[in-house]
Amino acid sequence: MKTTTTLMFVLICSASAHADGDPEGGAKIFPRLCGGCHQVGESARSGFGPQLNGIIGRAAGTSPDYVYSDAMKNSGITWDRETLKAYLEDPKGVVPGTRMIFWGLSDEEKLNNLLAYLQTFSPQSP
Repeated sequence: MKTTTTLMFVLICSASAHADGDPEGGAKIFPRLCGGCHQVGESARSGFGPQLNGIIGRAAGTSPDYVYSDAMKNSGITWDRETLKAYLEDPKGVVPGTRMIFWGLSDEEKLNNLLAYLQTFSPQSP
């Protein structure tokens, strides 16, 4: 009985960890999907898109070194995993009028990995 309980606990924890994503997996896809416009890390700066350090917990349209669209500035969004996930799936559906040129990402695993990676650049990971 104890072995069965331990095995169930391990399986539940593994499923939960997987659901939150793999930062290493996100690090592999960030350059390909996001890196053309966005930067993260110690020397990140805005370019074609805003730098994404601390994106989780930040109000949309508020990075001081980027000029946002009115749609983004007035969206009223504070980025968390759920709002970022929805935005990455359908940017123009979540913020009509955004200037972000991205077709959207529907692969659940890639989304979770990307979000886990971005969380590593937050002062406090939720």
